Amino acid sequence: MEKTTIENAIKENGFYLSTIVGDSMMPLLRNRRDTVKIIPVSGRLKKYDLPLYKRPDGKYVLHRIVKVKKDHYVISGDNRGWREKVPFDWVIGVTDLIYRDQKEITADNREYVAYVKKTCRKYWIRRVKHIIKKCKLCIKNR
Repeated sequence: MEKTTIENAIKENGFYLSTIVGDSMMPLLRNRRDTVKIIPVSGRLKKYDLPLYKRPDGKYVLHRIVKVKKDHYVISGDNRGWREKVPFDWVIGVTDLIYRDQKEITADNREYVAYVKKTCRKYWIRRVKHIIKKCKLCIKNR
């Protein structure tokens, strides 16, 4: 029996529901507590969208678009201090709804939009903290 992929589930059902695993999108998405609904991508995504993409190593990642370039997206987790270039063809779907504590959160929800903008503005604070943390580890491991 062939294992169903996320891509196939989206194609067959028109959406894919998944509980979040990991901490890269904290505090918005909590590890093994919150669920997202992923739908097919239609056209070019925009800044602040939350796509699901698949890296060449087969790992699925759900991170936020912080910039749209000519041939790729610049993407980062809300709880990460680095960014990643993601070619358009890696993206397999985009978050349509977030389910948190029995509530549906849509992309046009006023509180959600405010959270997203605030989080993206604070990227450089996360970046500096990440660099400091790496430096402390380097010094500790000498």
